[in-house]
Amino acid sequence: MRAITVRDPEAGITGMTLEDLPHPHATENDVIVRVHAAGFTRGELSWPATWSDRAGRDRTPSVPGHEVSGVVTELGYGTTGLTIGQRVFGLTDWTRNGSLAEYVAVEARNLAPLPADVDHTVAAALPISGLTAWQGLFDHAHLASGQAVLIHGAAGGVGSIAVQLAHEAGAHVTGTGRSADRDAVLALGAQAFLDLEADRWEEAGPVDVVFDVIGGNVLDRSAALVRPGGTLVTIAQPPSVRPGDGRALFFVVEPDRARLTDLVRRLQDGRLRVRVGALRPLAEASAAFASHQRIPGRTIIRVAED
Repeated sequence: MRAITVRDPEAGITGMTLEDLPHPHATENDVIVRVHAAGFTRGELSWPATWSDRAGRDRTPSVPGHEVSGVVTELGYGTTGLTIGQRVFGLTDWTRNGSLAEYVAVEARNLAPLPADVDHTVAAALPISGLTAWQGLFDHAHLASGQAVLIHGAAGGVGSIAVQLAHEAGAHVTGTGRSADRDAVLALGAQAFLDLEADRWEEAGPVDVVFDVIGGNVLDRSAALVRPGGTLVTIAQPPSVRPGDGRALFFVVEPDRARLTDLVRRLQDGRLRVRVGALRPLAEASAAFASHQRIPGRTIIRVAED
């Protein structure tokens, strides 16, 4: 099969190569998915799991990409809940070869059925962003109706979904970003928008929840905005500054079939929108990594047609 590989942590994007690899093997409780569309995270080339397995052993050449939408072609021993020929989408394991390939082996529990009326391209943009937004807001911060939430990076992949979910939950949503993002963020359901560069966004507090996807100085300054008993939650880095009388936590998204099923239902009935900004073929994955932050919406890799 054809796949994008990386072999040298120092090479970064320039070290990405399209090459032939052996067809993946389905171990116990795995499925093999013929990949139709794949999503990626720009920073994953710096993750230790991209370069070594759970035991710390080198696993290069490594295939990046951890969001997948496609069709099941094989079942591993003991696999239940999915069938050959079924459309699926979800997350691949961080420490195994990913989705920038024609085929990928995935634990069945990490995948959810994909309805026939949802395009693979849209589905591949949902798993990391959708699960991260939900888990950050509700599983970790316990956001409730009537509370106030400040969402940094509200126009991005995670932030835009977080705005929609928080708005639907009945929270008062303030989004932050660049000035050009204002209209898009307000259209998603935010009641207010703050320009991180021009506005005094510290005056947005106190809030019950701050959801940060940026890190650094923005994360540090956000601790002061959390009211007593509130939560600062981030996916960027472990917080070094904590609220005076609240919680601060860093988390990594986890697979969740039931939540993926719920999120795709929201897509179907129009309660959730996912913005795909660019679609690239597998051979252009390196260029996609290099340019996707300059493109509004997610960049998705199209691997195969329906």
